[in-house]
Amino acid sequence: MIGLPSRIDLLNAIAPRYGTSVVRDLAYGPDPRHLLDIYRPTRQRQALPVVVFFYGGAWQSGERSEYRFVGAALARLGLIVAIADYRLYPAVRYPAFIQDAARATAWIARDIDGYGGDPRAIFIAGHSAGAYLALMLALAPAYLAEAGYDRASLAGAIGLAGPYDFLPLTRPAYQKIFAPEPDLANTQPVTHADSSAPPCLLLTGAKDRRVSPANTAQLAERLRAAGATVDTRIYPGLGHTRILLSVLAWPGLSAPVPADIAGFIARTLDSEARVDRLAQRRDMAGRANPG
Repeated sequence: MIGLPSRIDLLNAIAPRYGTSVVRDLAYGPDPRHLLDIYRPTRQRQALPVVVFFYGGAWQSGERSEYRFVGAALARLGLIVAIADYRLYPAVRYPAFIQDAARATAWIARDIDGYGGDPRAIFIAGHSAGAYLALMLALAPAYLAEAGYDRASLAGAIGLAGPYDFLPLTRPAYQKIFAPEPDLANTQPVTHADSSAPPCLLLTGAKDRRVSPANTAQLAERLRAAGATVDTRIYPGLGHTRILLSVLAWPGLSAPVPADIAGFIARTLDSEARVDRLAQRRDMAGRANPG
């Protein structure tokens, strides 16, 4: 969480929302927490890349309305942004919140073209515990498959200050949250790193005292060892909260977080487009020269 509700309300009140619009309270499942909001640029001439964003809160707190500033800031980069609520402890325990994130992502993949998004260009992202959700979806394909979506269809994953390798569980609340899993290694994104992972961008602050930057370094190392594509950024001077606030690009929050996110998305989609064009040329050549 960013802080007290009054601080969040103030931040959302003063954060710029020009050039964006929002569609609220879209249901992606049957639970009252299965709701999401979609932010988009007001002027749009073509289908845009999509970011499904999950907020943090230690899997125990959070509301999508608290992150309006994130939705608007990313939409001004020329993105369609979905911010989803998900069920929290103590109402549920692991892996229910991951299953909710998967259900939200699958809903977006099916319906986002009706809101100006390109279903072939879906990125999952999050901050803190939300980054955990995004990377679990990216690295453990069974969750998305259960929701009716193929991990291979993801364009990429973006994690901000995420806990990816945090065993042993020393806090009593975390021990209760993850108690349903007999093998706790399965709860860790780093365990699931493999060569089929989508391209990943992992961002963290060098001064993060809540989620150690070692989480980012360890996951990146494991992904590279597996042969996956991963890019990392460690921002000097940023802590756990300021890295998220930096999406606003305000003076004093000058880390290039928005530019790095936009650049990663553009490079990833450009790379995929080159691969598609090459495959198309090969297919056409094969048809022209059968046998």
